[in-house]
Amino acid sequence: MKDWLSKRTHISPDRTAVITTQSQWSFSELNNQAIELAQRLAHCGVSSGERVAVLMYNSLDFVRVIYALNKLGAILVPLNTRLTISEIDFQLQDVEASLLIYDEQTEELALELNLRDKVKITELPQKKVEISLQEQHQESDLHSIIYTSGTTGNPKGTLLTYGNYWSSAMGSLLNLGLYDGDCWLACLPLFHVGGLSILIRSVIYGIPMMLYSSFEPEVINQAIDEGTVSHISLVSNMLLRMLNQRNDRPYPETLRCLLVGGGPVSEQLLKRCAQIKAPVVQTYGLTETTSQVATLAPEEALNKLGSAGKPLFPTELYIADQKGQSVTSGTVGEIVVKGPTITQGYFNKPEATAAAIQDGWLQTGDLGYLDDNGYLYVVDRLHDLIISGGENIYPAEVEDVLTNYPNVEAAGVIGESDEQWGQVPVAYVKVKAEVDQEELVTFCREYLAGYKVPKSIYFVTELPRNATGKLMRRKLTELTIINN
Repeated sequence: MKDWLSKRTHISPDRTAVITTQSQWSFSELNNQAIELAQRLAHCGVSSGERVAVLMYNSLDFVRVIYALNKLGAILVPLNTRLTISEIDFQLQDVEASLLIYDEQTEELALELNLRDKVKITELPQKKVEISLQEQHQESDLHSIIYTSGTTGNPKGTLLTYGNYWSSAMGSLLNLGLYDGDCWLACLPLFHVGGLSILIRSVIYGIPMMLYSSFEPEVINQAIDEGTVSHISLVSNMLLRMLNQRNDRPYPETLRCLLVGGGPVSEQLLKRCAQIKAPVVQTYGLTETTSQVATLAPEEALNKLGSAGKPLFPTELYIADQKGQSVTSGTVGEIVVKGPTITQGYFNKPEATAAAIQDGWLQTGDLGYLDDNGYLYVVDRLHDLIISGGENIYPAEVEDVLTNYPNVEAAGVIGESDEQWGQVPVAYVKVKAEVDQEELVTFCREYLAGYKVPKSIYFVTELPRNATGKLMRRKLTELTIINN
């Protein structure tokens, strides 16, 4: 396929491509910026097939880095800015990154990382290498590697191709439609597949993306009220904060889609949206499926509350029992997905890939059911997964850090309901000798992103395990809490 930005520039060079609070670029301007940056990166030795890590906040610079890497045929590795030094170092080493690009906001963190070749985006050499840029991509060519934690707590690099993103964009288009004047507001980070997909869709569709560096409810509500925004992607906590900020005042008719993912939306929140006729469109997706798997159609936003809709046009989906067999409607089972948006697998992890993808079908590990009309309802995100403010927290990763602390013998972590974040992690800890709780929390903060640090730590005499010694997290809440 033709390089997306080059093709879009040829078709509609003067259309607005990206808008920020400081500036905006047309597709022609974005293309020129990407070419210029690609030539400077080439001078730094970046070439086709190399994996380039990016540690940046949402900005015009981040956008042009992404498209500059496309023009070089290099592979984007976006890094979560909320992770700790040790977490990011692991990903850089695992993916064998050749270069790290960072910005002003991440400079302090970047300078502590153990990668030799790194450069601040504003300090790239001005010298350029006049090279032949990549004008075409095969569908199987790698576009990016995005890290997602596994149930074992070991992060895995998800391989996403140009074909994956193209099919995702087409599936979303066929579901949500495309109209003159459409504009997608992006306040999700570009290092998440949900944010990155907005950028890619905007170029393919030829519509502007309104990009914000952070989420501030008042600012986002004001942008929507100005009548320019037609779509916005959120997690449920963001939506809750937006409604609270505007005291449930209805949105303008120009907003036709509040796309909400990152976990099921509470019934109470959906009812609030229905009362003001807010066009909430629930969606279900994963990094491994290049964002959306199933999405509710806009016309059904208010009469199918609680459903994530039907699978997108290119996607197949069924609900499986423990033997992998399809179950009847209304029966909860594992969500299994197939289609051109499915990842090729995990970087340098053939065993994990083989376990997750069988005959083209991705075993999501997520639980849900289909109603009689084929609408998907997501019950839970993995058996043990904690979703806090749209961020995934895997208990095993937190447990591993806890048990590395002196005198902690064993630990179990689960999610506890929280009004603001949906869930927060809490830990049940067995110790060999007295442990100071505050010092244990401080230790966790050294190795875990803030949202992963347990909000409460309960000391117990024993952790529940089955006959094979596996921790039974579902029984943790039944334990008797003791004084440390």
